[in-house]
Amino acid sequence: MRGARSRLVSTVVSGTPRYRFAPSPTGFFHVGGARTALYNWILALANDGIFVLRIEDTDESRNEPQWTQGILDALAWIGIDSSDPHFEGPYFQSANAETHVAAAHKLLADGHAYYCDLTSEQIQERAKASGKPGYDGYSRDRGLTAQPGHSLRFRVPTGTTVVIDEVRGQVEFDNSTIEDFVLLRGNGSPVFNLANVVDDVSMSITNVVRAEEHLPNTPKQQMLWQALGHPVPSWAHVPVLVNEQRKKLSKRRDKVALEQYRDEGVVAPAMVNYLMTLGWAPTGDTEIVEFASIVADFKLSSVNHSSAFFDVKKLNAFNGEYLRKMTVEQFVVACEPWLAPDKAPWPADRFDQSVFLRIAPHVQTRVAVLSEVPAMIDFLFVADVVIDSAAFDKAFAADWARPLLRSIRDQFATVDWNHEALKNVVEVVGAASDVKLGKLQAPVRVATTGRSVGPPLFESLEVLGRDETLRRIDAALTRAG
Repeated sequence: MRGARSRLVSTVVSGTPRYRFAPSPTGFFHVGGARTALYNWILALANDGIFVLRIEDTDESRNEPQWTQGILDALAWIGIDSSDPHFEGPYFQSANAETHVAAAHKLLADGHAYYCDLTSEQIQERAKASGKPGYDGYSRDRGLTAQPGHSLRFRVPTGTTVVIDEVRGQVEFDNSTIEDFVLLRGNGSPVFNLANVVDDVSMSITNVVRAEEHLPNTPKQQMLWQALGHPVPSWAHVPVLVNEQRKKLSKRRDKVALEQYRDEGVVAPAMVNYLMTLGWAPTGDTEIVEFASIVADFKLSSVNHSSAFFDVKKLNAFNGEYLRKMTVEQFVVACEPWLAPDKAPWPADRFDQSVFLRIAPHVQTRVAVLSEVPAMIDFLFVADVVIDSAAFDKAFAADWARPLLRSIRDQFATVDWNHEALKNVVEVVGAASDVKLGKLQAPVRVATTGRSVGPPLFESLEVLGRDETLRRIDAALTRAG
């Protein structure tokens, strides 16, 4: 883990824009976080800047080492390469704790902060009595000193805080609505807003691009930047991702883990392309574009500030397009994890790579995600297919199904074994009984593959082979009676 537990030390080159991505290692990697990371990464690439990865690991009760590694793995999967010269980190917020406290003491010394001894219960009682919610600044001028249980609060100035946002324009906050917020808790530990700003200052961050849920924190953080004597960074708050009910994506309710989509067989370029269209659109007449074009085209000023619908169906459609753009050889390699012995639904000794290579071009055009591949081809690698009973009953419901399948079986025994000849047999048999090809394929497919859907039937039979095809048709006819 490169840079593990390293302190936040600026390596800024004058004039170099510095972007940062600061996730917490408290669970799987959220697709919204992946989109934010990509925005920052692409801006760093486009502007010859630096993408700084900072792991905000101060929540000891929820942090786990595997979540940190998961962040690094997820970023690598979407192409944010830690070996790239535009990448810096990872740094760990916990390594900067002394600097956070020192900054708080500086704010106190400069008159921007004061100690308060009120408990949360006392604050609530005062608010109830006054009819005004929140902390009322009671300790501002009491001259309290550092004591156990005393929190350090920031002295919010009067007036208005104006945030210039690259996505949302000018956003104004009336300071009278912002209570004197806590910098250090009663146990002396720093709170998020202070740690976040001090880290950004320490790392010479010039551009903060993050989700709009952080916008309410921004006036407080801007006050801290200014009180610490530093020019504020360029702010940009990008739209949150929502589900089809237009509710913010939730780990408790929605499928939000990037790793889950990866494990289902979404390929990284498709995920990257799709995430970049959430809140932004490339120029031109298609959303499916090469990464280099995205880097050249992306501008924060073009980001829509409305919430963005994370549409799984659309993601799968994107993924299908990317799968079809692969060469057959690339597709075969991409499928390998799903065909491994520990995942495939057939005995390891029955898999034949040359057989899969023959059927792969026909599967490639029909799957949306790679995890669908095994179920499309398992009939080729099992000793006996498992028949879908509902599909079987439907396919053999017509009076003509059994006699026509017997006729097809007899002709299959001697016909040249290629998909054109096999298709011709079924067409001729069907035409003689006024049964269309589409209908007559159903009993043939169910008998030989066990299901009513799959790769093109006749190409599948060509790969399956004459002997196995005839054996399975015989078994199906016996079952049909």
